[in-house]
Amino acid sequence: MRKQNSISRRQFLSTAAVAASAPLLLPSRVWSAETGAKPNDRLTMGFIGTGKQGRHLLNSFLPHSNVQVVAVNDVDTTRREHHKKLVESFYGTKQDKDFKGCAAYKDFRELLGRKEIDAVVIATPDHWHAYPVVMAAKAKKDIYCEKPLSLTIHEARAMVNAVRENQRVFQTGSMQRSDSAFWKGCTLVRNGLIGDVKEVYVNVGGPSKWCDLSEEPMEPGLDWDFWLGPAPVRPYNSILSPRGVHDFFPNWRNYREYSGGGMTDWGAHHFDIAQWGLGMDESGPVEIIPPDGKDVKRLTYKYANGTVMYHGGLQGYDFGVVFVGTKGKVCVDRGRFKAEPEALMKENFDALPVKLYKSNNHYKDFVDCVRSRQKPICDVEIGARSVTVCHLGNLALWNKRKLTWDPAKEQFVGDPEANTWLDREKRNGWKV
Repeated sequence: MRKQNSISRRQFLSTAAVAASAPLLLPSRVWSAETGAKPNDRLTMGFIGTGKQGRHLLNSFLPHSNVQVVAVNDVDTTRREHHKKLVESFYGTKQDKDFKGCAAYKDFRELLGRKEIDAVVIATPDHWHAYPVVMAAKAKKDIYCEKPLSLTIHEARAMVNAVRENQRVFQTGSMQRSDSAFWKGCTLVRNGLIGDVKEVYVNVGGPSKWCDLSEEPMEPGLDWDFWLGPAPVRPYNSILSPRGVHDFFPNWRNYREYSGGGMTDWGAHHFDIAQWGLGMDESGPVEIIPPDGKDVKRLTYKYANGTVMYHGGLQGYDFGVVFVGTKGKVCVDRGRFKAEPEALMKENFDALPVKLYKSNNHYKDFVDCVRSRQKPICDVEIGARSVTVCHLGNLALWNKRKLTWDPAKEQFVGDPEANTWLDREKRNGWKV
């Protein structure tokens, strides 16, 4: 990895008025949580990225009695200061005498420089996942990073390498693996109870497009150059980084410079479950075929064992993922699953011979694994393989041609041009 070049360090102007008036809202379960653990028993955590998802993750980790949040980071002054106050209000209400305050940083590198921080939670836009993860691993921090894991295939592998080389515990935020409906469905499939899997249907959105947004006036308090980071320079637009504390998911995910659209956003959930059910957590498809308007009606993936996976739902089945086998079907979605024949739904899942990792709480699973030094349910390799499936689909759709993939070497076969698509140019030296 190249040494980081210095970036623009524009001085902040005064914080927008909304910062002072924004309410510090926490779910009731957070306020009622126990905080009785001794200080030296606690996992000290820092949060990188404090948008809507970052706030959700903060509220999810704060209640853990063996966790203490000590720092937050964001390039937006309003959000950064709001979440600092949120953390301080939580521990203040609990009268936690061991809490020494929450630091707030614009530059995530300052947060990573804090030796007493054990673990970080990264919830930045997708184009800002790889570099902080690699730096955090080198700083010997354990890492929880939101899905989709990366912006490119190369980034995903660089993140795996950094985590492994530094012996870090890493949880990918593909939290459906901690939903019992998905665990039950994949347990049935992996135990062969629907026979050989012939088809899988994954119902997620399409690819992103190049950003075409018009320029809007800048407001004080946001370091726009730092928000762009490795992405190309472009004028500010509030669709990419809405100002202040908001309760919606920004649409930067629609644009190729920052994300892969619905293919990576929901794909990092549902393709992840498809990979789990197929037993492909350390592999992937070997052919990716885009629709041609004639014989191929939808994006199609082929695995070496003959299983075919389609991008899009199965008619008559309103589920995110449907496995079709020689003896039946398994349909899964958040909080629900369906099996055919129906008798499969009454199986004693815990008694089946093929055991899948079982987690009832994605966040607790991470904290527990930091203590035990075991791999959590959605380890970095799993996150990398799942997002690679999403990226392969996007590359086939964007370039409108069939791709042949070697999942062991993570290279396109006999296709030098396609292998140039594994990564992108990065601005300001933010390359991994």
